[in-house]
Amino acid sequence: QCQLNGLWRNEQDSLMEISSLRDNGDFQGKYLTRVTLSGGCAHISPLKGIQQQPAEGGWPTFAFTVRWDKFSNATTAFAGQCFVDAGGKETLTTMWLLREPVGSLKEDWKATR
Repeated sequence: QCQLNGLWRNEQDSLMEISSLRDNGDFQGKYLTRVTLSGGCAHISPLKGIQQQPAEGGWPTFAFTVRWDKFSNATTAFAGQCFVDAGGKETLTTMWLLREPVGSLKEDWKATR
């Protein structure tokens, strides 16, 4: 069984802490990113998400958003799945979309990475 609760570290040395996972799959926590658009130091931002429990024998999928608090107007949405290897090590794999605000519809093409 893969558990999202706890502290996770990614390849960029950012940290994510999921502090509350409810029975219905809702969760919340904090994201401490080491990668910022403005350079500078790490920042803590709130995250909220949902986990979908799979049928027996499968691995859970999940999605969450991070509002980059106090240092950026961007928002990022992550979607992924949790896996457990034969040794019991849990791994989260994700894809993400980051949306930055732009000044006009004409500039929309450059707002999402």
